[in-house]
Amino acid sequence: MSNPDELLRIEGIRKTFPGVVALDGVDFDLRRAEVHVLLGENGAGKSTLIKMLSGAYRPDAGRIVVGGAEVRIHGAQDSERLGIATIYQEFNLVPDLTVAENIFLGRQPRRFGMIDRKRMEADAAELLERVGVHVSPRARVRELGIARLQMVEIAKALSLDARVLIMDEPTAVLTSEEVEKLFAIVRRLREDGVGIVFITHHLEEIAALGDRVTVIRDGRSVGQVPASTPEDELVRLMVGRSIEQQYPRTRPETGAALLTVEGLSRDGIFHDVSFEVRAGEVVGIAGLVGAGRTEVVRAVFGADPYDRGAVRVAGAEVRRHDVNAAMDAGIGLVPEDRKGQGLVLDASVEENLGLVTLRAATRGGLVDRKGQRAAAAGVAERLGVRMAGLGQHVRTLSGGNQQKVVIGKWLLANTKVLILDEPTRGIDVGAKVEIYQLINELTAAGAAVLMISSDLPEVLGMSDRVLVMAQGRIAGELTADEATQDSVMALAVSTPTMSVDETEATRGH
Repeated sequence: MSNPDELLRIEGIRKTFPGVVALDGVDFDLRRAEVHVLLGENGAGKSTLIKMLSGAYRPDAGRIVVGGAEVRIHGAQDSERLGIATIYQEFNLVPDLTVAENIFLGRQPRRFGMIDRKRMEADAAELLERVGVHVSPRARVRELGIARLQMVEIAKALSLDARVLIMDEPTAVLTSEEVEKLFAIVRRLREDGVGIVFITHHLEEIAALGDRVTVIRDGRSVGQVPASTPEDELVRLMVGRSIEQQYPRTRPETGAALLTVEGLSRDGIFHDVSFEVRAGEVVGIAGLVGAGRTEVVRAVFGADPYDRGAVRVAGAEVRRHDVNAAMDAGIGLVPEDRKGQGLVLDASVEENLGLVTLRAATRGGLVDRKGQRAAAAGVAERLGVRMAGLGQHVRTLSGGNQQKVVIGKWLLANTKVLILDEPTRGIDVGAKVEIYQLINELTAAGAAVLMISSDLPEVLGMSDRVLVMAQGRIAGELTADEATQDSVMALAVSTPTMSVDETEATRGH
């Protein structure tokens, strides 16, 4: 007998792609007024499953039941008609249209055959108020920040009268304050009877928001447990083994300073930033969003300009605002936005791994493709990149494997100083440990690692020293023994004092 509160049920779903079994007998159900967390490593099959529900893929076997009746979902319109709305990590919004136009795209209210703009904007305002976001329905989407884009997507889902809302990594790029606002909206939707499928890699969010958890591993559903299940058990279900040490930091003897940054300043952005990173050392940079962390490391890498100061590698000064000079000196950057800045998504794994070494592998205008392929194969095997082959488009890899490719291209270049900006954002717990082991290998081989992370336990767990930035300045430096969540946060919210030179520069402006 069917459960009257059951909104959705998936039974024995199987999906294969050439050479890959993506899903193999997955079971899942969703009830009215619940948050059901879908948990699994990158590549476990979560994305394939939600694409079945949104109509992007069709199952090879199994069945989907909505409202007690078996259904076939052949496209997005079928999904919407069944009351299913999906919010992906990459938002499905048109930048040059207004908020109201995006919410009702393709479904604009009409009057006398013309779009009734007044009614559309009034309906949009009502939906925006329901999700608690203060933004004009007439605002262009391109003018909005990430958090507001997220709320517009939710308002769009509500405009479809969605009974099932699928949220794919909705907190991945939000600040802690924005996450709390999102959680408040999700709880309100649950109270309204909406069933929510919530995908996250942040285990601490599960107990705070979820009701039940279904874990998928290697394309199979391996367990359904309460959201109150301890994190250790969730990790064991996800990866099939217990992770005894979440941050496996080995601490080799450090050598001489490889990277030296002296008095780096960019007016209005960051000021008088000085530090060094030694061979065999991991230095973490912590701070609140907007503290200037990413801006500093982009300047060190030559991607952005700076007004004063110097960057040195092994004592030799690096020409400012020159990425090639930084790379030639042995500096590599794994950027915060791996898809937008770290990868060529429509190129192959092999081509992406060879991006940094392409110049060195070119003689007389000809690329040593055989040498490049052999080197790429070696580093892909060393990193354990899960792929069908070197020719696979990097776009089709899971997040964790994409990140391995971004790091791998710098390994091929024998990078001395590797800058990691949010190295494990959007990556599952199993892949995180693999990235941490790789950091250990790099430092053991004598490289210097500079790591930015908004994940404070990660900074504390992996760093030999922690630099804390606030308002564009270094607010303090802590040893591994001194660095705690409290001591880091105390510096992060402090107001650092200006140096004499900085005060003079400010007066000059």
